[in-house]
Amino acid sequence: MPQFAYKARKRTGEVVQGVLDVADRSAALVQIERLGLFPVMVDASRSGVAKAAAIEQKEHGTSRPAFSGSFGASFRRKRKPKLQELATYTQQLGNLLKCGMPLTVALNSMTHLESKGIPSDVSKSLKQDVMEGKSLSDAMVKQSQVFSDLYINMVRAGEQSGALVEVLKRLSDHYERFAEVQSKFTSALIYPAIVSSVGVVIIVFFMTFMLPKFMTIFEGLKVPLPLATRILMGISNYFGNIWNWLFMGMVGMAITVVFVRYKATLAGKRKLDSIKMNAPIVGKAVRLNLFGQFARTLSTLLVNGVPVLTALKITEDIIPNIMVKHAIAVTREQVTDGKTIAQPLAASKLFPQLMIDLLKIGEETGDVPGALENIAETYENELNIQLRVMTNLIEPAMIIIMAIGVGGLLFSVLSAMFAITSSLSR
Repeated sequence: MPQFAYKARKRTGEVVQGVLDVADRSAALVQIERLGLFPVMVDASRSGVAKAAAIEQKEHGTSRPAFSGSFGASFRRKRKPKLQELATYTQQLGNLLKCGMPLTVALNSMTHLESKGIPSDVSKSLKQDVMEGKSLSDAMVKQSQVFSDLYINMVRAGEQSGALVEVLKRLSDHYERFAEVQSKFTSALIYPAIVSSVGVVIIVFFMTFMLPKFMTIFEGLKVPLPLATRILMGISNYFGNIWNWLFMGMVGMAITVVFVRYKATLAGKRKLDSIKMNAPIVGKAVRLNLFGQFARTLSTLLVNGVPVLTALKITEDIIPNIMVKHAIAVTREQVTDGKTIAQPLAASKLFPQLMIDLLKIGEETGDVPGALENIAETYENELNIQLRVMTNLIEPAMIIIMAIGVGGLLFSVLSAMFAITSSLSR
């Protein structure tokens, strides 16, 4: 009876090889499927394994030229996906695997699904690497522009524990939460930005088109004008000169260059991050967002079996604030020396006492991931409340500023008209 060498994958993604004594290739495929495996290659001899692998690699390596694809596709590959896009992609992949679909088949299906922000080439590359014998996490390392260290390490932990579907679900929920918080934070700033833009447009329009017409009337009557009107006319004359605009543009560019260079230094980053955390109104929201992000990320990593030192390192890389980064780095070094997480965090004086107390309770009870989950929920709820308060404070403040600006313009013009009227009536 003929022998057929085969190469197949388990549902977990592990590659297996073997030889079957069957009548023909179709019978070999049926036998492989009965074993619960996904056939990758079936050949009539052992040498066919290496041959098929070489042919497959050659096809993948030569089927597409180096400069294939449009410029737009190349540009899209360079852009990191948004949190919501990554959450949707993860959820789709998890759902396919949950239905019992083998990993390579699921990745093949992902190339045809609509995944906004993540090109189909990503899934194709993952599928090719997995079929060549790599694990999914190792394949994702090559796609670092899409998958972060947090994502890769959680997938690796899921592969090692045999709970990849559950890990993908947790990852999807994780990115959904962060996308929701980011959306709320952005929405809280949309209204002030719109009001500010409208106010600037109104003032520029008035100073550029309306005020010069009034100025021709005022100058022709030879009437002493009020101080407010003279100041307004001086400002209008200044902005009416093209050389003054060029001078302000050069000054603005110089300030921008100095600011960008200062921001790139360690001292500059530390100072700017400190200003953000202690700024009035928005500072509290920034702190709550950082604390919630720290607790949520670390909890998600630990609950999926990522070692504590690796989890702290990944969390350190994800947190955008340089001061919090430094506190986490010091904590990681001291945890290596045998200390608990709560002690060095408390010594940094950055984290609130409530957070430290809850973390200590988690360490005493042996449930640090659960304690971090409670901390994350606490600060995310506080952040939602603070964002509403911030919005309620900013909206009337912007309206008042707009009213003062427009009212000042009207007062300057009307006071001049009253002065002219009173002088003519004498």
